[in-house]
Amino acid sequence: MPNTSIKVLTYNIHKGFSASNLRFILHEIKSSLRHIDADVVFLQEVHGERNISKNRFDDWPNNQQFEFLADQVWHHHAYGKNAIYKSGHHGNAILSKYPFVEWENINVSLMRSASRSLLHGTIQLPRTNQKIHIICVHLGLFGVERERQLSTLAQRINSHVPSNEPLIIAGDFNDWRGRAEHHLHQNLGVKEVFKNMRGAYARTFPAWLPVLSMDRIYYRGLNVVDCSHLQGQPWRRMSDHTPLLAEFKLI
Repeated sequence: MPNTSIKVLTYNIHKGFSASNLRFILHEIKSSLRHIDADVVFLQEVHGERNISKNRFDDWPNNQQFEFLADQVWHHHAYGKNAIYKSGHHGNAILSKYPFVEWENINVSLMRSASRSLLHGTIQLPRTNQKIHIICVHLGLFGVERERQLSTLAQRINSHVPSNEPLIIAGDFNDWRGRAEHHLHQNLGVKEVFKNMRGAYARTFPAWLPVLSMDRIYYRGLNVVDCSHLQGQPWRRMSDHTPLLAEFKLI
């Protein structure tokens, strides 16, 4: 098997607006993501449709935000709605340089006012028969809500991800108290990149002075090569979250 590596990034883009919601910065996000050039990008709070904003901002893209960001770099993408409202919807997206074998959006909402989902895809790496499962998550704000969602995530992995196939779970876990560890490490045998490599979760929120560990990258069946917390410029002046980057190699 070739010595294949895969670089992944996770980022809550705050629907393409600055943390203050005063500036539309999707074009800056696009430029910054291209500079990093990850193979797979896990995105949260991505607008699929937003009719009001189209009329308010001259530089609002004509296509969906995930298509605009993926343009000419990530030729394969998947999008799953989280929140649906009168003027549109937003959710999770995965941008990939590698083709999807399949993907599915799993609704894990407990309340209509805070819709959530898990976006589970399987990609095929070039020149190998290796499939990698990738799951983009954005969990709820309340502890009871997250507990139920983490249980659903664990059930999904146990039923749909063979133990011999690599797995990456990334996104905004809203888990500043570190309660996800029980479900993901003890029950599934996955590890968190930064806790395993650096001894602690990366602090990613708020972007201008990160104090809470909201965003994570978990993995199983892969070796970690390196990881980076992108907390300097330009990231700290864009979304309210900062991105995480990790590189893996197949075992």
